[in-house]
Amino acid sequence: MAAPRPPPGRLSGVMVPAPIQDLEALRALTALFKEQRNRVTLLDLMIAKIMGDEPLSKDEIPVFLSHAELIASTFVDQCKTVLKLTSEQHAEDEEALTTIRLLDVLCEMAANTDLLGYLQVFPGLLERVIELLRVIHVAGSDTINIFSTCACMKAEGDISNMAEGFKSHLIRLIGNLCYKNKDNQDKVNELDGIALILDSCSIDDKNPFLTQWVVLAIRNLTEDNSQNQDLIAKMEEQGLADASLLKKVGFEVEKRGDKLILKSTSDTPQL
Repeated sequence: MAAPRPPPGRLSGVMVPAPIQDLEALRALTALFKEQRNRVTLLDLMIAKIMGDEPLSKDEIPVFLSHAELIASTFVDQCKTVLKLTSEQHAEDEEALTTIRLLDVLCEMAANTDLLGYLQVFPGLLERVIELLRVIHVAGSDTINIFSTCACMKAEGDISNMAEGFKSHLIRLIGNLCYKNKDNQDKVNELDGIALILDSCSIDDKNPFLTQWVVLAIRNLTEDNSQNQDLIAKMEEQGLADASLLKKVGFEVEKRGDKLILKSTSDTPQL
């Protein structure tokens, strides 16, 4: 789900317009990222710039590539701080909120073809995203907390929690990192990430568009990758992947002789 354009933010008492229009201002703001109190606002401004009406110019791409390194490395180093949110006493933790915004920025960067290639090969990024998805999936299943699935619809006017959409965005990022990238497709397989993604697909009011991001991830994981296709087909045969779940995300398994074939259905994925 696209993030709304943020309002003007305040960094160290200075009003900064959103989105960032000036390249020099963008460079200067990067230095402020070292201060925890400025990070969330700066990340919101980055999102607004990437999602702006005008595409990034050829002069802006190198600047955002340097930002991609900063954002990805910071996320890899500190992403587990988001687990503080499982405790009510840390329900509004600033470091956890920063991690959520880092993921938002990474998702928007990975949706940009000029920035995607850099992120696809960034050391440890894909592994850490899969690891974090597994940890919050287990944490949300073991006890009732901010990452637990909520199948009931929120009433109009209900306030969203700060982690809303976090699981969806992790799966979105995995899917984009695997787009036409065989090494990353295989890496997700090796880390048992395919079963994890399928297991994460459920009605969850805390994660809008979760099913759509699972569909995207599975499509990108199986495109021109017979090993991943065979894995999912065998999971269905062995009862490890429910046929109704596969159909829900737009796939079905067909047996042709002794071979199981995973194929896309023409049905629109169900919400």
